[in-house]
Amino acid sequence: MTSQPPLAGVRVIDLTRVLAGPYCTMMLGDLGAEVLKIESPDGDDTRQWGPPFAGGESAYYLCVNRNKKSMTLNLKNAEGREIARELARRGDVLVENFRVGAMAEWGLSYPELRAINPRLIYCAITGYGQTGPYKDRAGYDFAIQAEGGMMSITGEPDGAPMKVGVAMADITTGLFAANAILAALYEREKSGQGQFIDIALLDAQVATLANVASSYLVSSQPPQRYGNAHATVVPYQLFPTRDGSLVVGIGTDRQWQKFCALIGRDDLARDARFATNPARVRNRAELIPPLEKIFAALGTAEWLARLQNAGIPCGPINTVDQVLNDAQVLHREMVVEMQHPTAEKIKLVGTPLKFSRTPARIVLPPPLLGEHTAEILRGLLGLSAEEIARLREEGVIT
Repeated sequence: MTSQPPLAGVRVIDLTRVLAGPYCTMMLGDLGAEVLKIESPDGDDTRQWGPPFAGGESAYYLCVNRNKKSMTLNLKNAEGREIARELARRGDVLVENFRVGAMAEWGLSYPELRAINPRLIYCAITGYGQTGPYKDRAGYDFAIQAEGGMMSITGEPDGAPMKVGVAMADITTGLFAANAILAALYEREKSGQGQFIDIALLDAQVATLANVASSYLVSSQPPQRYGNAHATVVPYQLFPTRDGSLVVGIGTDRQWQKFCALIGRDDLARDARFATNPARVRNRAELIPPLEKIFAALGTAEWLARLQNAGIPCGPINTVDQVLNDAQVLHREMVVEMQHPTAEKIKLVGTPLKFSRTPARIVLPPPLLGEHTAEILRGLLGLSAEEIARLREEGVIT
């Protein structure tokens, strides 16, 4: 018999929308948690973020809402808030990304919910966190990439600052939030108590500056933009070829020596200006032009074959369609197809979480708005068909 997924039996009350929060709860759903996506009567904003659409749902919405059940609930209505409290009473985890203070205004703050469910793990995702001078600001990925330093180090040296092509501040925030929730679930096994988790997009963005931030903290020198090159590893960049381009990442001096032998330039390996990585970084301007001439002499496919055979890290610059049809990507089940109630079949990006014994699963397509409202109210809260009809008539649900 196949083992249950790691989070089987964990119930997540998902009060998030757009990207960071839904990405977090999708990861929990992939791990087997029961995720109840609680939406306003208007639905998650991203349902309309298109085109493209499939079966009336935007591709944007579809990308982060699998393995969830959707229930509509009007939190501006007193009875709607009472239903939310009852859901929280029966939940293990609650994730929300409203502005700071909104949940308290509705009587749904962590202290209020902890009073009825001490085991509840409550994760709040905001732009700037629950404390500090910026806590009341709205936080959006683009602004956070700008304010958090990512754009200042992305782009060509003589070009404009650039954002990353996907909403990386949102995505990394979602990953950090899921990681924190998993740790809190583990700790609860020992203490029996839930806790409050405060996750901010700005904090996540600063954390992902990684070695670039560390370089500044060590040197006090503001980082520069290097385009497709690397600030502290050389050669580690894009090189044009006779018919295209490729990337090469030489991370060790041993790889450098193998590379020089491959291209027939042992003199470069012996040259004191280039013999070590710190020396190559200092003398980048002298080293890169001759390497560019060498790469321009052959086509991309030939270079990839030679470099891969020699064990030199390299890769083609694939377009998204090439990636999603790549043999390795398909072998790793990173593209999955599943039935959808209005689009018949849809394709989604698969889960990167691979377990030997308790596999992650994709079992539910992204839900239609309110698709499971009656099921949740009836099955979890025990409401009758008449009570559900009354709630719908009064605008508590749709």
